Amino acid sequence: MAKAPVLTPQAEDFPRWYQDLINKAELADNGPVRGTMVIRPYGYGLWERMQQEMDARIKKAGAQNAYFPMFIPQSYLTKEAEHVEGFAPELAVVTHGGGKELEEPVVVRPTSETIINEYFSKWVQSHRDLPLLINQWANVVRWELRPRVFLRTTEFLWQEGHTAHATYEDARAYASRIHTDVYGDFMTNVLGIDVVLGRKTAKERFAGAINTLTLEGMMRDGKALQMGTSHELGQNFAKAFNTTYQLQGAEREYVWQTSWGVSTRMVGGLIMSHGDDNGLRVPPRLAAVQAVVLAIKGEDAVLAKVREIGAQLEAAGVRVVVDDRTDTPFGRRAVDWELKGVPLRIEVGPRDLEAGTAMLVRRIAGGKEPVAVDSLAAIVPGILEEDQAQLLRESRERREARTVDVKSIDEAVEAAATGWGRISWADLGPEGEAKLAEQGVSVRCLIAADGGVPAADDQPGNLALVARAY
Repeated sequence: MAKAPVLTPQAEDFPRWYQDLINKAELADNGPVRGTMVIRPYGYGLWERMQQEMDARIKKAGAQNAYFPMFIPQSYLTKEAEHVEGFAPELAVVTHGGGKELEEPVVVRPTSETIINEYFSKWVQSHRDLPLLINQWANVVRWELRPRVFLRTTEFLWQEGHTAHATYEDARAYASRIHTDVYGDFMTNVLGIDVVLGRKTAKERFAGAINTLTLEGMMRDGKALQMGTSHELGQNFAKAFNTTYQLQGAEREYVWQTSWGVSTRMVGGLIMSHGDDNGLRVPPRLAAVQAVVLAIKGEDAVLAKVREIGAQLEAAGVRVVVDDRTDTPFGRRAVDWELKGVPLRIEVGPRDLEAGTAMLVRRIAGGKEPVAVDSLAAIVPGILEEDQAQLLRESRERREARTVDVKSIDEAVEAAATGWGRISWADLGPEGEAKLAEQGVSVRCLIAADGGVPAADDQPGNLALVARAY
């Protein structure tokens, strides 16, 4: 009798496959309140690695970490009209505390532009205080009507950067730097996802921003996922909160600002970009566990050898776990590690011990082969880099193969059934964008004719990428 698959096949039911994988790979559970999630240790380990990689890049860009309260006076949000209108349907509002009705309701942080600007207005006095570059790692709450674990949850984890600059040019350049050097570099070179860097249309722009830069990834079902955004806020919040700095003499000028963020949605993007019918496939540069050394039998010599191999790999800079839990059947352990997407399994049993070899199983490239134990520490780092490159190549090839040029709204809708459509923005325009939205298709971003990021919405030759999206 054929063995029943552990996961629902992607081709049969992609959403069910996604949920199966989250459960079977022990990434997360649904929380007790609708739309919340409990992130399990293995899933949180992925987020921790994302944090580490991102945090290093954010600090290299000059930003410092801080923390702001999660409770925000409701009056703060009303100061910037477009901002409060954009977030109003998603707000969680606290009206009682300590058994009493509050004098002023407080909003549970949906994003922190308002409260951070309240303090920027105190901290910025002269041009010498600029640029002010702040980042925080936090949770936010947005009351989600159609929740899906990691992708859209009522509460999620993220980082949000907020900056103040003396000039429009400086703010614009910094938003672009975060977009490319921080987010673009991380998603391409660590997550192994070939994201498209583009500019949001006015309809899709962040509430209160004058420009939003985005990174869009194509998932394995052809849908788009917004992986991160960087916003130029202009002087909208500065004027609302009177955030000014002194020029020469007594004259004061409003600061120019940016905000930018990525969230635990990236874990969902990782799953849907690289996972297959056997489970997750974690890019080696991201993986908290790059290699697992498994003892097939509980014999003393075997256990000693797997621990020795683990120590050698660790000394070679590989993030390794030794699995010597021989009271659990080997087959079950092997399937569990495959589901979790650990790039390499190194399996050792009595026969391997006699031959001086170990069975090297590659999760990303596939296949397995016996390898001399003495060579493992030398070859594993190179294999991990090969597998990292393969995931990025697959992501790029999938996106290119499933993106087609279209000339009409009907063709765009047809393209979005299996992938992305690319159409002249001059031909589509806001009216065409509205017609696409009626059929569940959105303009994910605008790109320049050469594939770069446009300087303006109406830049000649701009192309619109259209797709169905998560």
